[in-house]
Amino acid sequence: MSVTDEISSDIDASLARSTARSLEIERQLAKDPSRFRILTGDRPTGNLHIGHYFGSLENRVRLASLGVETMVLIADYQVITDRDGMGPIRERVYSLLADYLAAGLDEEHVTFFTHSSVPALNQLMLPFLSVVTDAELRRNPTVKAETDDTGDRPMSGLMLTYPVHQAADILFCKANLVPVGKDQLPHLELARVIARRFDERYGRADESRPVFPSPEALLSKSGTVLGLDGTKMSKSKNNTIEIGMTAEQTAKLLKRAVTDSDRHITYDPTNRPEVSNLVNLAALCLDREPVEIAEEIGDGGGGGLKKLVTEAVNEKFAPIRERRAELVADPGHLRDVLARGNARANDIADQTLAEVRSAMKMMY
Repeated sequence: MSVTDEISSDIDASLARSTARSLEIERQLAKDPSRFRILTGDRPTGNLHIGHYFGSLENRVRLASLGVETMVLIADYQVITDRDGMGPIRERVYSLLADYLAAGLDEEHVTFFTHSSVPALNQLMLPFLSVVTDAELRRNPTVKAETDDTGDRPMSGLMLTYPVHQAADILFCKANLVPVGKDQLPHLELARVIARRFDERYGRADESRPVFPSPEALLSKSGTVLGLDGTKMSKSKNNTIEIGMTAEQTAKLLKRAVTDSDRHITYDPTNRPEVSNLVNLAALCLDREPVEIAEEIGDGGGGGLKKLVTEAVNEKFAPIRERRAELVADPGHLRDVLARGNARANDIADQTLAEVRSAMKMMY
């Protein structure tokens, strides 16, 4: 059976298992966080927005605060999987690092690093590519979606091998836990299959254990925060509120957020997605229930809703924005943080690559 057949036939069962397993992992995290190493990260394609914060960043801060060893990848090479150029990559890398630190990821306990600074990580793609086929990669959900969306534009080889690169990200540091949304489960399944196939094909450096652990998913609890136009929040759609924006910029953007003509505010995501999205955003910022927020606004209409959301967002992010401004004003500190993280990631990657070469009998 091909890797894609394995993934396709098992995806529904995998989601159910992953959901149940995530609950069990949360219990284990509370008891002994030292058992886990997390790999997570983002592509530096622009500044992080509040959708990123509530969708993943807040949870990363929580996990790191528990004492879970956390590796955070700034995936600069993956910027060019679907783009012709890098853009202002240097500025975006440091902006992303400032977002992370300002949000509460502790530089003393979290390792921040970039793809391009860790050669051994990227070298793992060669043996990993040997255990998957071209056809299997083309049937991967992300690659297939890219194929369907490109039209007449040829797909790059880097885009085709994107799922394998993600597997290398996870496996180079032997991460055994990856916070993901349910749409990212196929990528994690592929990493698990690559880890297993590598051991089946090349044997083990140490017969008592595999070279790579089988990484598990920690499913995100947070729902999607929609953009200001009621569609998915996305930098490419220009419908986001960036973490680092000022209170005035935030207020201006929220004034043009889409609502509807019904003056009475209710929380009804199915029938009133735009209004409900703003209600939910206020609830997330205030740590309250959306229904309670909606009832409080009542007949206050869209204006009352936007006023409450603006106040809630600005209050929630005020300390983060203040810290971010301090970090951006000290570029030398940001460079030092990234240099230390890159050095640590290289030490880990070099050791893993040495184990891989030993397993493949390539120690000359």
